[in-house]
Amino acid sequence: MNVKQRIEELHRLLHEHSHRYYVLDDPSISDGEYDTLFRELLELEKEHPELVTADSPTARVGGPPLDKFSQVEHRVPMLSLENAFNNDDLFDFETKLMRFLNTATPLTYVAEPKLDGLAVELVYEQGILVQGSTRGDGKTGEDISAQLRTVQAIPLRLTGTSPQLLEVRGEVFMAQKGFQRLNEVQLEQGKQPFANPRNAAAGSLRQLDPTITASRPLDFFAYGLSAPEETGCTRHYDVLQYLGELGLPINDLTKQCETIADVIIAFQELGDLRHELPYEIDGMVVKVDTLAIQERLGNKARAPRWAIACKFPATQATTTLINVEFQVGRTGAVTPVAILEPVTVGGVTVSRATLHNQDEIERKGLHYGDTVLIQRAGDVIPEIVKPIEEQRDSSAQPVLIPVVCPVCDHPLEKPAGEAVTRCNNPHCPAQRLRTLIHFTSKAGLDIEGLGKKCIEQLFAEGIVKDIPDIFTLDRNQLSELDGWGKKSADNVIEAVKGRKNPPLGRLLAALGIRFIGEVTAALLEQHYPTFDKLIGASREDLLEVDGIGEQVANSIVEYFGDERVVAMVTQLRESGVEPKVLLQNAETQPLSDQIVLFTGSLSQLSRSEAKKLVKENGGQIATSVTKKTTIVVAGDKAGSKLKKAMEMKKTVMSETEFLHLINKA
Repeated sequence: MNVKQRIEELHRLLHEHSHRYYVLDDPSISDGEYDTLFRELLELEKEHPELVTADSPTARVGGPPLDKFSQVEHRVPMLSLENAFNNDDLFDFETKLMRFLNTATPLTYVAEPKLDGLAVELVYEQGILVQGSTRGDGKTGEDISAQLRTVQAIPLRLTGTSPQLLEVRGEVFMAQKGFQRLNEVQLEQGKQPFANPRNAAAGSLRQLDPTITASRPLDFFAYGLSAPEETGCTRHYDVLQYLGELGLPINDLTKQCETIADVIIAFQELGDLRHELPYEIDGMVVKVDTLAIQERLGNKARAPRWAIACKFPATQATTTLINVEFQVGRTGAVTPVAILEPVTVGGVTVSRATLHNQDEIERKGLHYGDTVLIQRAGDVIPEIVKPIEEQRDSSAQPVLIPVVCPVCDHPLEKPAGEAVTRCNNPHCPAQRLRTLIHFTSKAGLDIEGLGKKCIEQLFAEGIVKDIPDIFTLDRNQLSELDGWGKKSADNVIEAVKGRKNPPLGRLLAALGIRFIGEVTAALLEQHYPTFDKLIGASREDLLEVDGIGEQVANSIVEYFGDERVVAMVTQLRESGVEPKVLLQNAETQPLSDQIVLFTGSLSQLSRSEAKKLVKENGGQIATSVTKKTTIVVAGDKAGSKLKKAMEMKKTVMSETEFLHLINKA
């Protein structure tokens, strides 16, 4: 047996034993025997680096540190889930589904434990893990491939026969024992312990140094695919079994439920079992089982219509209300935040809680110094449930909303019909600061290096007073600031430069216009091809856009009608900021209504670049030849897919012909 054959044999043995240990919990060799095989592979790869492959088990130890995380666009968005908190919510969920489908036929479901971890996507090409990313904002995540390769439960190579492309969705988490061990190590090293397993898992995956991730006890369960219909399965439950056959760990507490009543029983049983599990869960995810019905139901703006997260009742505790801070947001909304005597709730230390608005304070009748009952709503957001009035001191003063802005002393207003009290002073420093923080955040333009603390520092120094100032930052001035240097200044300048031509929808969401979030911004981007056309749109024009109501239309007209905003837009353009133009007319896009499949090896483009070209030119990507596939681009050594395409009389072209089609348009 030569070296190459021995390395391949070691790959096979180590993958097999790793799967048996971490996924099946049924090891067939001792830890010492496994270590001996692993060391042999390390030595052979050290002597023959040309034989190291992407799926080598040695990737588990982590590679060299990264400078930063790059962005990954999800081919199919990773949507969030709507919540249910009781049985009535679940019955209501089914009622809405049946109304949408216009049917009285009962639906069947799959119930899965909802792990308290971090959602990720794993991309396998020809059975090998080539990329891993976070969920991010659902459309774009962070590339954490090097970190995910260190998670032992995630197979680097799938077993059996797998499709050419498989995009797996799942949850990385940390079991309770591993979390406790990690915190013991943190304390021994004089470091801050993690608040809970979820924070520990998320923090471990976002380490720029993958060797740190490799040292953390992370685990993984797969819960679905981006395109389950491409597997040939007809039910979601079958998709999960299929993933298990490929060597991916799936949760053995998942159940098929014939009725919504069975779902409720499963939820109650899981709640009883919750505290006996070796990992944390915060609820149960309920999905319609039949994939064809899932496809009919489709998605809402942010969540699939066919799934819902049923959350466990909130964990509660009592503590003391010490004070109330009134924070001013970027739209002038004044939000009261309760300052509490620190207390542990569900494993997390809570010292602050939201009070929402004036109506909420009045309804609960809160007084300073009250003993209050608090809970982590949905096990996440701390809130005050009620004061314990019988323990109240007779001299306690009621909590009242201020009459003037706590930052600029401008009179506060509470418009009729609204619950929120506002500061309507456009020059309020707090509003300007919040606007700047939002603009550079992940919800805005996501400018690396300009996080909340950096913006607060630049604002306090008077360097950044308004949005256009971000695009005229001076390298020398930044490098002289406390905590900065030439490298960090250079990185920020380059990051800012890279955001001068954002998509129009991204810029709109970043500006922080009232009532304009990501979804509404995307609607406007699809309707208005240029920034100028949107700025010049009348209220009547805006109301013609499907999904835009009076509230949004009025907000846009008012925003762009403000002289200060006009001056800001002018300054942005003078600094070179100009949104990308989105092609609107289908006939102007050469691949409109085309579904394109790439097969074989491409010589002029990477597969990612080729897919990006298709999307930018109005087309969609296929991973197999079906009735819907319209164009097959065949590279070198194209195999069975090319043969099938020719049999089905699809349009087949070379890579050069494909590029000519794009360039010609």
